[in-house]
Amino acid sequence: MNTKEAIANRILQLCDKRDITVNELANISAVSPSTVYSILDQRSKNPGAVTLKKLCDGLEITLGEFFSTPEFDALEQEIK
Repeated sequence: MNTKEAIANRILQLCDKRDITVNELANISAVSPSTVYSILDQRSKNPGAVTLKKLCDGLEITLGEFFSTPEFDALEQEIK
């Protein structure tokens, strides 16, 4: 798994946990649904810290909480 996949999986996991749709997440986060979907289907080359922060704000979590999972801890370095 790469970082983009881990981010997409985490967003879906958090939406499921809160019983909200991706569109609802976009609305409460003030991020366009197309931006969120581009992150989820990995068309987005880099989701960007500001966008992730907005999504976290909408989910009422910190960036630290977003990334604090075994999935992120297990990622290999992508610079080689």
